[in-house]
Amino acid sequence: MAARDTASLLVGLVVLLHTWGAWAKLEVNMEDRVEVFRGNTTQITCMFTSDQDISNISIYWFYVARLDARQLIYHQVANLASVTQDTPFTDRITVNSTGTPGQVVLTVSSVKLEDELEFICRIRSSDEYEEGRTKLKVFETPDRPTIAGVQTVISVNENKPSKIGSCKVKNGYPKPNITWYRNNTPLHAAQDGVKLEYSTTTESSLLLSVTSVLNKKVEKEDKDAKFYCEVSYFVPGGTRMTETSRINITVQYPSTTIDVRVAPPKDKIKEGDSIELNCYGDGNTPLLCSIHKHNETNDSWDTAPAVLNNVTRHNSGVYECTCTDVETADEISGKTVVIVNYLDAPKVKSKHLIVSQGEEVEATCNASSSLDTSTTWFNVTHTNKVEVSKGDTLRLENATFDTAGTYMCVVTVPEIEGMETSGTLLVNVKGPPEIMEKEKTVMEVNFKETVNLKCHVRGFPVPSVTWTTLDGKVLNTTSEKVSEEGIESMASVTVTSDITAFCNASNEYGTQAVAVIFSINTIKAGTVNPPENPPKKIKKEGSGVIIAVLIICILLLAILGSVLYFLYKKGKICGRSGKQNITKEKSNKDNIVVEMKSDNTEEAVLLGVNGEKQPTSDQGGEYLDVQK
Repeated sequence: MAARDTASLLVGLVVLLHTWGAWAKLEVNMEDRVEVFRGNTTQITCMFTSDQDISNISIYWFYVARLDARQLIYHQVANLASVTQDTPFTDRITVNSTGTPGQVVLTVSSVKLEDELEFICRIRSSDEYEEGRTKLKVFETPDRPTIAGVQTVISVNENKPSKIGSCKVKNGYPKPNITWYRNNTPLHAAQDGVKLEYSTTTESSLLLSVTSVLNKKVEKEDKDAKFYCEVSYFVPGGTRMTETSRINITVQYPSTTIDVRVAPPKDKIKEGDSIELNCYGDGNTPLLCSIHKHNETNDSWDTAPAVLNNVTRHNSGVYECTCTDVETADEISGKTVVIVNYLDAPKVKSKHLIVSQGEEVEATCNASSSLDTSTTWFNVTHTNKVEVSKGDTLRLENATFDTAGTYMCVVTVPEIEGMETSGTLLVNVKGPPEIMEKEKTVMEVNFKETVNLKCHVRGFPVPSVTWTTLDGKVLNTTSEKVSEEGIESMASVTVTSDITAFCNASNEYGTQAVAVIFSINTIKAGTVNPPENPPKKIKKEGSGVIIAVLIICILLLAILGSVLYFLYKKGKICGRSGKQNITKEKSNKDNIVVEMKSDNTEEAVLLGVNGEKQPTSDQGGEYLDVQK
């Protein structure tokens, strides 16, 4: 028992002495690793402590070569320092003190990949030494990575993974890592249908290049997928990352459905259009297609497309495409419904309406169509197309001659541009003739001058028009034109003396006449030269004054004639024999005209000094059209 206690005491004493010696002995501290980019300069620091005089310390720097062999590159004993010759670091290292006691720095310039070694700092005192170790890590940023996709078509029917593309990153150190992505999702070899191949190449510069090949069993969804590579590499203090551009691949996949399309694409098809029916699969393998229509005749086309020109409503129906996949020999089909819209010609209730003046005009216009329609009525009697009303029904109250004419109903389909049809309606208003020129015109013309007369008459039934003179002579009608607006009659007359011409119009409801008076220009009588000034048109109001004056003069002459005759009978003048000639100043019967007007049942007469009876016109605000 005593021997055991004595042994324990001796062991404790030895431990105590060893611990005290450790406190008193030399210590060296260094970083585990120092990182630097290739080509840069780096520093490796060696820190030491000692209870002895530092001036008696010796410093040695080694690097550990391959197979753990040490190679001295620097030593300092007392104040004498020396760099070992003929080593890889002879010209690229320096050793300096930082100024802090117990600290020395090894500086290595132009660091190479071969410099990635372990460096040893040995500090030696008079009776002992200690060592510290630091590993130098060298880095090189790689070139920008590249990616190349396959140019061939890849079928989904391949039984094994197909090559998608390859990524390559060159001249990095340490070895860069490559990760494949599909639409931002990383791909790993553990996934079904994915196979990744990697290869590393050491360049002559000792830099490393890495190539990765992606193999994958493609699916239909891969046709729109984007593939790319992410390259991560180490740098002093961490890692960095860069990406390649995106690539896609051409995937061949069979169709599972068939779409029957109409070209050109339209929201609505109308009769008269030309269309083309074609078959489209949702795959990209070749298809052989035929088309047939589901109808009684079972129309068919052996090959697509089916061209339908100038379609009608009978082309409406169900069309089916039947296609065979060239690659798989599978048969698939699809259908579509074609609707051809139609618009029939309108049905106007009565294409010809005859109404009396004052009555109401009513007509309807209806057109059968597969779509909603809109109807507008227009008056197209004149050159301009004037809108009258909207809707199927046309209503015109209190019909007059102005109401008469041609009306057009235009039926359109608002949903389809250019789809329209139209119908016409002729409206006649019964009534006596109405001569548009309602004013007597006195014109001065030259002797033997030929003038053209024109007369516009409206009424229904269409009036008959004749031209006469005061003495009952019928003038030759040169032309006659009947239109919806009435009848236009023309005649010509050669003036050899003062003359009155009449435009006479009549139908079963009445008659009307208008006169024009021609007076030979006495200043230019006997000539055929046209007048320098246009014909004078004297309105009825002015001629009425003249006629009134003429009537007064004629009455005075009549009274004077009566007095003279009475005196002659009594023998007061010129004797009783009555044989004495009494010369009376001749009056110009063609220049003095008297108009007498009565109602429609009476006859208006013009009395000249010779007692002739002359028809006259109604008073109005227009002129009889006279052309020379």
